[in-house]
Amino acid sequence: MSVDTRVVAFAPQLDDGHRNQLVTALNEFGAAIRNEAFQRSPTYDTLTLDLRLSTGPDVLRSVLTAWSSSSGINAAVVPAPVYLPGPKLLIMDVDSTLIKQEVIELLAAHAGREAEVAAVTEAAMRGELDFTQSLHHRVRALEGLPASVIDEVVGRIELSDGAELLVAAYLDAGHTVGVVSGGFSQVLGPLAARLRLSFARANDLEIEDGVLTGRVSGAVVDRREKERVLRAEADRAGVDLSSTIAVGDGANDLDMLAAAGLGVAFNAKPAVRAASDAALDLPDLDVVRHFAGL
Repeated sequence: MSVDTRVVAFAPQLDDGHRNQLVTALNEFGAAIRNEAFQRSPTYDTLTLDLRLSTGPDVLRSVLTAWSSSSGINAAVVPAPVYLPGPKLLIMDVDSTLIKQEVIELLAAHAGREAEVAAVTEAAMRGELDFTQSLHHRVRALEGLPASVIDEVVGRIELSDGAELLVAAYLDAGHTVGVVSGGFSQVLGPLAARLRLSFARANDLEIEDGVLTGRVSGAVVDRREKERVLRAEADRAGVDLSSTIAVGDGANDLDMLAAAGLGVAFNAKPAVRAASDAALDLPDLDVVRHFAGL
């Protein structure tokens, strides 16, 4: 039985030589190329090839891995439900994905404990520490800080390159886009409003008498909760899971990435990159819209 799928190759610069190498590799694999399109943006190029396969996409991924290793060009295999017309949903992690920084490290800097917290964050994102335990440990470092530091941190946040373009492309096409974060709702709220996100879920920092207590309120947003939010928001929006894209960079995102129609590792830790459907190593989130056909 034949299968329709799409390959999207992307790099800071693509040329005819890259295109010809990829087409040759696909022809040798036995894929029938039905359509192709090239797009150039200010920071990257994409080559999109629609294919008809006589075998499953897993074998195609191995072919592309070999081609990427020899060419230095990244490529993603995108299942048809992700890019065909119909309702879509994009869900993203926040820290080091939607934004360039780790919010808890920005907060910890006010307590003079940024390096300590950063080391724990890095180990948790590699999957070496339980996320919930590591979060409680890191948040304790914030005890006694005035709540006003939250506004200072909000003012320092930088969106990842291409983030606004990606979100706008989804929303302008009538689709659903939101975030789920192991960070904090007090910081995420203004950002979600600015981007007009369809939903945003994060942890709540406990504040008493205008001071951070060093605790979070309620259950922690861990990897299981991230997957639950994906499923719940897709159901709410009437989007089949096969038509969803999830983007993240750390171990806390693994369940969400596995459950989505396409899980994208964005400048991710090696274990996350290896477990995802696609790896985006360019520092530009806008590439993701090409996976969705936007």
